[in-house]
Amino acid sequence: MKIHHLRSATFIIETNEHFILIDPMLGEKGSLPPFSMVRFKLERNPTVSLPNIANELLEKVTHTLITHSQTFGFKPLQHSDHLDAAGENFLTERNIPVATPSKDKRYLEKYGITVSHGLEDWQATEFLGGMITAVPAQHGHGWIHKVMANGSGFFLTLPNEPSIYISGDTVLTEDVKHALTELKPDITVVAAGEAQMDVGQPLLMPANEVLEFIRLSPGKVIANHMEALNHCPVDRGTLRRSLETHGLSDKVLIPEDGETLVF
Repeated sequence: MKIHHLRSATFIIETNEHFILIDPMLGEKGSLPPFSMVRFKLERNPTVSLPNIANELLEKVTHTLITHSQTFGFKPLQHSDHLDAAGENFLTERNIPVATPSKDKRYLEKYGITVSHGLEDWQATEFLGGMITAVPAQHGHGWIHKVMANGSGFFLTLPNEPSIYISGDTVLTEDVKHALTELKPDITVVAAGEAQMDVGQPLLMPANEVLEFIRLSPGKVIANHMEALNHCPVDRGTLRRSLETHGLSDKVLIPEDGETLVF
């Protein structure tokens, strides 16, 4: 298995002849509005361009996973850092099959996206000769997760490959802990940028929860969702220093944009 990290939460899993694109935010730098107007630096998103290798990899994509996309079915509230207009165009023009939480299926189909799998939480479903299981995600602490709407993480077991759990946008919940301790993924992917809006508590795991997620993970951890959005204050350097302080550096991989990890 190869993990090609593109930007933020967007990456590609290469497995045998398949290239699985995760959460396609594919637009140009600055193509989206700021997600924080006051709490953090006012800057349009994404704050960085896709890496040079992106176009070559995207040409090979065969399938896509979208952890979450809609809030109340209202287009202006679409989670564009996981599916933006460029990502939609890519999926529709190439008719790429998509797996996503069942609650988002009809919403995506309304915009011409081919949804091959509408996944129910904790129901293992056949996928590319293996299995995929949606794991409930809670998109924030306190009241704000109800406004943000919640998606799902994904646990994948593919033929002759290590198993992988993609947390999606979530804080640390009992469901997430269950995925780590009971499903025992060989690789985990955690969204570590601690995204916050101008009001409310963090939308992603704060530092102490990221550390607990790492400790609970049976194998290697990949940290992403950093340095591409103006409402994510935790950068790679901050995370590295925290990992060093807590003796966890050897367990965690923090890929640069365009970097490929091989397992």
